[in-house]
Amino acid sequence: MPFELPKLSYAPDALQPYISKQTIDFHYGKHHQAYVNNLNNLIPGTRFEQATLDQIIKEADGGIFNNGAQIWNHTFYFESFSPAGPREPSGQLATAIANSFGSFGNFKEQFTKSSVTLFGSGWAWLVRKPDGSLEIVQEPNAGNPLRNGMVPILTCDVWEHAYYLDYQNRRPDYLQAFWNILDWEIISKRF
Repeated sequence: MPFELPKLSYAPDALQPYISKQTIDFHYGKHHQAYVNNLNNLIPGTRFEQATLDQIIKEADGGIFNNGAQIWNHTFYFESFSPAGPREPSGQLATAIANSFGSFGNFKEQFTKSSVTLFGSGWAWLVRKPDGSLEIVQEPNAGNPLRNGMVPILTCDVWEHAYYLDYQNRRPDYLQAFWNILDWEIISKRF
């Protein structure tokens, strides 16, 4: 089953000034598309030819895992954004964040630190663990917490291609901007 690049729910310039149209064009239009193309070229004739991305993440290794996970991770990341929407969680997710981290402010501080301090390339994640508690985890490269039995709720892409055109090597500035485009209505549905 060939995979396709999912459509964005917003225009490529809708997240400005926090993420530029140029970054969306390259990050979504080139990098994300390349993972889709690569996976479609790798899976014919393998046991993953008819697999879902979740199955690929949980069972594959090497290039099939890397490209499949990067499709899933990027889709999840881009779907978290909107030009307008609640910029803080509410309801059950807000309560769970307060219970796990003390406050939303503390959570933002810890998540930002996790994102900024991840060495090299990868992803910072807010996850629900099997026991129902929340945790912030770092995953290098194409890592995805589904592989470890956790439920992803939020992620931040800290590969340089996610921010270099707008922020060069200033990952902390990218993280500061990241909080201004998250749509917590969308994110809360994952909880």
